[in-house]
Amino acid sequence: MESFEKVQEFSEKIALIKQELAKDVVGQEDIINNVIIAMVAGGNVLLEGVPGVGKTRLVRSLSRVFKLPFSRIQFTPDLMPSDVTGTDVIEKDEKGNMKTVFRKGPIFANLVLADEINRATPKTQSAMLEVMQEHKITVGNKNYVLDEPFFVLATENPIEQDGTYPLPEAQMDRFMFKLIMKFPAVEELMDIVNMTQITMAETAATVMDGATMLEMRALASTVPVASDVLQYAVQLVTNTHPEVEDASSTAKAYIKYGASPRAAQALITCAKVRALMNGNYNVSKEDIDALAFPVLRHRIKISYNAVNERLTVDEVIALLIKETKKTTK
Repeated sequence: MESFEKVQEFSEKIALIKQELAKDVVGQEDIINNVIIAMVAGGNVLLEGVPGVGKTRLVRSLSRVFKLPFSRIQFTPDLMPSDVTGTDVIEKDEKGNMKTVFRKGPIFANLVLADEINRATPKTQSAMLEVMQEHKITVGNKNYVLDEPFFVLATENPIEQDGTYPLPEAQMDRFMFKLIMKFPAVEELMDIVNMTQITMAETAATVMDGATMLEMRALASTVPVASDVLQYAVQLVTNTHPEVEDASSTAKAYIKYGASPRAAQALITCAKVRALMNGNYNVSKEDIDALAFPVLRHRIKISYNAVNERLTVDEVIALLIKETKKTTK
């Protein structure tokens, strides 16, 4: 009975969050659901979309709803790693003695918006690797641990490639989800125009704090996963690899490089949160299928055959799901 009440309370909190976000973001329900799942699960999110679809607005609204310290880093080609992490500076104390003081960079926040992250050079992008995975940074010979919860929500524009640097595979793997924000439908666009005629500022109210989110994360970690569901998730990730023994036909035909073990971890971790969001205290294969797209689309590389047959990454993932269902009990 107690578990049922906790699940219901969890679901109600998520509904309240979505209700407030709807005041600032029109449509994009799947995007909002998946961003909330990733945040509760403790993962980073990469948002891809053309300019003006609400990527930055969504992140700012999230900081209001969760009442989390927020910082924005505008990535540009001349941005240096120290502009992100911070640096040691020499200052005089009250006695006139010189001392070294660490000045924290904008990465020291609970919610960090890495705007147009692919505009920074590989040197600066590498400064994000440690903090995205371990939630700490190393400057000189000192480690600085960031406050929890900590998230990086990054944006990138898929159509403008001049002056951009592709994200390295190691960094892409540190994003739990890659989400595609599509252009709004006509009715949604009308609502956006009407809403922004009133105010351009976010109006969402605070309904949760960081401590409550950590409690929700702890609850999600207790959700049981049946052995057949776990096997299904692991088999789905394994089926992305064309080089393994008994490789899937989809991988052999359409995939060049498969997903890392982090993909399997993300599938199970996020499926637990999704189950609670839907009022369930157990993970289903439906949860795995729904999350396979945001988890895998940036972790696999499709082959020339797939491109030649005009298959998208998501279409290849759909084929993988279909094949995995047939081969697993």
